[in-house]
Amino acid sequence: MQLHSLPYEVSYRVIKYPRLEFKTGRLLLILPFGYETEGILDKHRSWIFKKAEFIRECLKEVHHKKIVQRTEGEFKDSILYLVKKNSKELGEGLNNIYFRTMKTKWASCSGKPNLTINRLMKYLPDHLIEYVVFHEMAHLRDKRHNDGFWKRISKKFGNYKELERDLFIYWFQVANKVVVKEGS
Repeated sequence: MQLHSLPYEVSYRVIKYPRLEFKTGRLLLILPFGYETEGILDKHRSWIFKKAEFIRECLKEVHHKKIVQRTEGEFKDSILYLVKKNSKELGEGLNNIYFRTMKTKWASCSGKPNLTINRLMKYLPDHLIEYVVFHEMAHLRDKRHNDGFWKRISKKFGNYKELERDLFIYWFQVANKVVVKEGS
């Protein structure tokens, strides 16, 4: 496959350094104003191909994943239980928990510290919800995805790489179901 045949979008922003994202399965170049796309595409060619192949492999598995049906109340109760459990385990608490539909991630944890949960998570199996909540709350201890962070994650979830892959696969499954449902 040729690099230039791979579809991508460009977003120019007021930033200092360019970056590449594949969060939704499509390549997004986030560039400072005036930055040329050719240089960044050539510089990161092998990473782009590797990530594109990973996405192709994940897309083959989408139809093997079952979406869980649960009520909004069941989902919120589950999140509250997991937050309480993880707060004790990590020795860290949260100010607030917010629920909203997010376009590119399952959840996020701010420095305030607030936890925002993507409403689409309610379609995930319990073990993935448990992982996402712990992952985000681990950021209360380690702000970045550094070695300390992944060490903390791997103590509780030795199979975290497999879980991360499943979350990526489910993203395509859940996002498509919701788009189809809302578009009907």
